[in-house]
Amino acid sequence: MSLEFPKGFLWGISMAAFQYEMGASPDSLDPNSDWYVWLHDKQNIERGVVSGDVPENGPGYYDLFRVDHSWARWLGLNAWRMNVEWSRIFPKSTREVKVYVDAEEGSIKSVEVSEGTLKQLDRLANRSAIERYREIFEDLKCRGLKLILNLYHWPLPLWVHDPIKVRDTAGKEGPRGWLDAETVVEFAKFAAYIAWKFGELVDMWSTFNEPNVTWSIGYTGGNFPPGLNDYKLSLAAAVNLVQAHARAYDQVKEHAGRDAQVGVIYAVTPAEPATDEDREAAEIANKVMTNWYFEAITEGKFAPFGIGDELRADLKGKVDWIGINYYSRLVVKADERLPGYRVLPGYGFACKPASKSEAGFPTSDSGWEIYPQGLRKAVNMIKKYGKPIIVTENGIADASDRHRSWYIVSHLYQLLKAIKVDGADVRGYLHWSLIDNLEWASGFKMRFGLIYVDMKTKQRYPRPSAYVFKDIIHSNGIPDYLLAYSEYPNILSGA
Repeated sequence: MSLEFPKGFLWGISMAAFQYEMGASPDSLDPNSDWYVWLHDKQNIERGVVSGDVPENGPGYYDLFRVDHSWARWLGLNAWRMNVEWSRIFPKSTREVKVYVDAEEGSIKSVEVSEGTLKQLDRLANRSAIERYREIFEDLKCRGLKLILNLYHWPLPLWVHDPIKVRDTAGKEGPRGWLDAETVVEFAKFAAYIAWKFGELVDMWSTFNEPNVTWSIGYTGGNFPPGLNDYKLSLAAAVNLVQAHARAYDQVKEHAGRDAQVGVIYAVTPAEPATDEDREAAEIANKVMTNWYFEAITEGKFAPFGIGDELRADLKGKVDWIGINYYSRLVVKADERLPGYRVLPGYGFACKPASKSEAGFPTSDSGWEIYPQGLRKAVNMIKKYGKPIIVTENGIADASDRHRSWYIVSHLYQLLKAIKVDGADVRGYLHWSLIDNLEWASGFKMRFGLIYVDMKTKQRYPRPSAYVFKDIIHSNGIPDYLLAYSEYPNILSGA
């Protein structure tokens, strides 16, 4: 098997505005999102729901973007995936701007956003944020980087979602974010505005980053806002998130042009059976976690979490490319209780930090099992939908940089197998991430950067793994001298 990637392969990084932007100046502060309030909430801090770290102490990309773009070019990157922060663009409500909505019993079938509506939205938008994002995008383009612009990477404006009120009323009072169909309409307006405002600068679009993480960790006992544990609320959020994707897809096509390439980025976590007797349980898990979503936006088969058999033409054919975020796997066993499987501890995301999984694989600082072959499985799960694929996130919390070099090589080796052996149409690999940043509720302790950031001085220093990644990029493949790191164990990993 050749160790070269296809000609024109995209090499890049992914970032999230909330994790990167704040920290270098008062102008970078954005206190108007649910995540900002969530991380500052005294109850959350006291109960250990969040770390106590706050974004205003972050790496400061909003001011230092040219520095980070220079590092990107030093690496040889040709692609950059980022998002615009909804709460920066519209810190105050846009509900007063009315649009036509075709709705039926909670189903948002279409939203119409006219030129006049866009001009009304323009009068409400934060001018300084618009100008700064344009500066950032133009700088990326001037450096020859393809811009993949994402519209949502988890934070919502406070006027859309008050996470503390939702938490404290068990989802009964709000504004309730993704629990309300009205948020689908507001997001469609936001998507239309961003497409209208920046369309000429964007090479590829994504509506959402990991909508499945939002509806799971936010509503099934996790530490994301609003921190609830209610299956029905998780289902309601999932329904609105898939509708919001379709309506945002429509708006980008309408206002950025029919040729705009609009995708979605999904956390694809392959479920593997613990034994041969658990194969059906693994199939159920993959359907519940992943397959139903893509069946909805490709075929119009609407069965949230695998339940139901509704056909919705307004959801069908609403994706041009698919982004895969892959970090680890799940290992499951059959269970008589719904949904028909249970996740085994000691594998995947359910391991002890900086240790070994039950299968004997190393784990990251965050306790995630390093399982490179799962990336090939994730790609093969998604390739059946017949769309081009980009690996939009793959990386490791590894403050000492002990594992990152062989982590990158081993995952890219499995990606090559998916392309060359399995015939998958994979167009690029975007590493998470370029620099250390705020890892959401876990704070700054989890260091995912190819480049170390001193959060006090904001100085950047490349880790040894950055040089390995740089060599791979310049070779457009895995150099022979790195091939030994494609398997585990290896000299870097230890036994």
